[in-house]
Amino acid sequence: MKKGILIILLFICWILLTTPIKSYEIDWQILIVGLVISIISGFIFGEGFTESPHKFFGIKRYLWAIAYIPVLIFWCIIANFDVAYRVLHPNLPIRPGIVKVKTRLRSKSGLTALANSITLTPGTMSVEIDPTGYLYIHWINVKTDDIEKVTELIVRRFEKILERIFE
Repeated sequence: MKKGILIILLFICWILLTTPIKSYEIDWQILIVGLVISIISGFIFGEGFTESPHKFFGIKRYLWAIAYIPVLIFWCIIANFDVAYRVLHPNLPIRPGIVKVKTRLRSKSGLTALANSITLTPGTMSVEIDPTGYLYIHWINVKTDDIEKVTELIVRRFEKILERIFE
């Protein structure tokens, strides 16, 4: 099932990337090449594709993924202003350090998305993902060492939506 879903998704991507928008003509050679490449790629990479392929059919997940994009952009903009303030301030008010945060996410895809979202946000960088549900994050301005407070400040804003997408 994993391989089949991957083949279908790869073929849909192939069609979207190779079909001209204004032309309604179908180029069968391009479709056949795309199908062959999708099948080969699906059989090679299908096992590592996902842990639970049945989740790909949940439409609500895609809607939450679309809703997640503005949330990520918003927090990236806020963090950019915060880092710019710290860099331009004459006293350079930073207190760098590595903090430990707890997450409720369990899937590998969810943890990866969370770690990447944290890393994309200026001023923070994911250092390590612990299999027990902890992340280690380098933070430009450590405000507290309390795991719960740090988790609330860094992780919760992303985690709420990522749970609905990946869990």
